Amino acid sequence: MNDPGANASAAERPPREAVEFEALADDAWLLRLGERIDEALNARVHALAARVRAQAPPWLRDLVPAYASLAVFFDAQAIEADAVRAWLLRQCGETAGDDRRAAAGPARIVEIPVAYGGEFGPDLDEAAAQLGLTAAQLVERHSGGDYRVAMIGFAPGFPYLSGLDPALALPRLATPRTQVAAGSVAIGGAQTGIYPRPGPGGWRLLGRTPLRLFDALREPPSLLQPGDRVRLRAIGADEFRSLGAPAQATPA
Repeated sequence: MNDPGANASAAERPPREAVEFEALADDAWLLRLGERIDEALNARVHALAARVRAQAPPWLRDLVPAYASLAVFFDAQAIEADAVRAWLLRQCGETAGDDRRAAAGPARIVEIPVAYGGEFGPDLDEAAAQLGLTAAQLVERHSGGDYRVAMIGFAPGFPYLSGLDPALALPRLATPRTQVAAGSVAIGGAQTGIYPRPGPGGWRLLGRTPLRLFDALREPPSLLQPGDRVRLRAIGADEFRSLGAPAQATPA
């Protein structure tokens, strides 16, 4: 789909939000690119992260992208914090031209098999009724989405997936569950997420994947990485129980 603003003059384009810097510690800066959940804004974050990784400065320790911010960790013994800030400001300027194309580069495509409903998705039927759909229609529309990992957060390996059909947005539970099964695939507001390990949660549980999203002994520990594209594949109970291999990833 063409970007309706691609041919607009600079004067016609909406103003870009300025990047704000916050010192997280002596060895970390947080770059705030905005204050909202928005795919275009998240694309700016991933474009900036991709540019910083490509430059690979020797003092760089880690990058942690979120929906609207990027945390940059550096070696404080090798470089002054103000020098890192100045360098990052230049990178922000370099990515100002076309963030969408920069962020959409060679992303991985990861297939996640999901068993929907029943013991795997206890909220499926109620969620479908709230949306005015049958359970089968909700499964078809949810599994047919084109998702991208906007960020990893809440728990190690928990992916927040952008790209949910706005018509499938659901409010969180009024009373969160004290225990959600590992691999549970859920909707919370306008997002889809996957619980990597057992724990509390208030999102609507539609299904579950047999894949292990986080393994501290694996490299990298998290199956999904920020910027990955995700495709959900509906499976049955028998396939759920037989699966255990890592997700397949191919170049975009």
